[in-house]
Amino acid sequence: MTARGLGAVVLGVPLVAVGLWWRYPGVVGLGVALIALALAGVLSVLPRARVAPKRTVRPRTVQRLGTCTGTIELTGTGKRFPVLFDATDEVAGATVPVDIPLLDPGRQVKVEYPIPTHTRGLLRIGPLTLSRRGLAGLAHARTVIGDVVEVRVVPRVLPVRGLPGGVRRGHVGADERVERGGTDLVGLREYVPGDDLRRLHWATSARTGTLMIREDADPARPHLAVVLDDHAEAYPDPKDFEDAVEVAASLVTVAIAEGHPVRLLSASGSVDVELPAGAVDADASVVLAALADIEAVTDRGAARPVPVRDLDVVAVVCGAGSALSALLLEAGRASVGVVLAVDPAPDAAVSAIGTVLVLRAPRAEGLLSAWNTAVSR
Repeated sequence: MTARGLGAVVLGVPLVAVGLWWRYPGVVGLGVALIALALAGVLSVLPRARVAPKRTVRPRTVQRLGTCTGTIELTGTGKRFPVLFDATDEVAGATVPVDIPLLDPGRQVKVEYPIPTHTRGLLRIGPLTLSRRGLAGLAHARTVIGDVVEVRVVPRVLPVRGLPGGVRRGHVGADERVERGGTDLVGLREYVPGDDLRRLHWATSARTGTLMIREDADPARPHLAVVLDDHAEAYPDPKDFEDAVEVAASLVTVAIAEGHPVRLLSASGSVDVELPAGAVDADASVVLAALADIEAVTDRGAARPVPVRDLDVVAVVCGAGSALSALLLEAGRASVGVVLAVDPAPDAAVSAIGTVLVLRAPRAEGLLSAWNTAVSR
C-alpha cells in the first residue's frame, strides 16, 4: 500500500466510527468507500504481472565521464490489460530512475538509460526494481530483476604526444649505461645460425667459449617510469587527484601504444605495474585497472625509488601539496626527469630546477599540453 492508500484507510476508519457513533449514514458510506477503494487498489496488484524482463549493461569497462548504458527489454506476455511500470536501478548505492512507457499486451519495449560514470573505480549496478502501480495509485507491487553487475570506470585517457627520442637505456641491472654506436647493450644470448656476425660480443665469447650475440635496445624507445604521488596531503582539493591520475594514465597509454617499456609506480608503493616493450592493448588495460582502483592514502612516507633500469624518462605526477624536494631528487636520477604538478594557482607553467623540468597547470589538459610543448619531440 502506498502513502496515498494508507491515508485513505487512516481517514476511512475514523469516518466509519464517527458515522456509526453519531448515526450519520453519509459519513459511514464515505468511510466505507475510502476503505473499499484502498482494498481494491491492493487487489489490483496482487496478480502477478505477465511480463518478461531483461536488463543488460554495456560496456563493462568505460573511461570516466564516458558513455555507459543500461538497457531494459520488457515483453508483455498477457492478453488483456496493459501494464504501467515505474523502474529504478541502483548505481553505487544511488537510485537512478528509468522511464518506461505503457506496456500493451504482446508488445515489446526497449528502454535505454545512462549509467553515471563520474566516479572512478568499480561500480556495482543493480538490482533493477520494477514497481507496478495499482488502482488510483493506492497500492503498488515491486519486482526485483537483474543480477548485480560490475562496471569498472577507468581514468580518462587524454590526447598526448609520445616520449622524447634519443634517450639511451642502460644494461639491465647495471648502474652505468653502456652505449655502442647508437644502441644500448641490454643483454646477451647464444648465437644461432642466421644471426648477424657483426653483433657478436667477442669479450664474452672468448671468456665463455660460446659465441654470444649482443641484444641492443633502440634509443628511440626508452623506458618510461611514471611515479604518481598518491598521498592525500598532496592534493588540497580531492578533484586534483583525479587530474593527476588522468595525467598518469595518458602518459602510460601513449608510451604503450608506441611500444615503449613502461613502469607505473605509486609513491606509497600500493601500485607497481611493469609492462615490457611491445605490450598490447590487453596489457594496457591492466595499468588502467590499477589506476581505476587507486585511492589517496593518508600516511605520508618516502616515495619508492625508481629501479635503475627504468631511469630513462621519469615522469613524476603530483599535487600542489607534494613534498617536491624528494620528488625532484627522484626525477633528477633519470636521463630525462619531468615533474607534472596539478597546481590550482601555478606561478609558472614551465620551469626548471636543476636538470628537472617542472610543469604546472590547474588541470590535466594543461599539464599534457605543456608536456607536448616542452618535453615531447
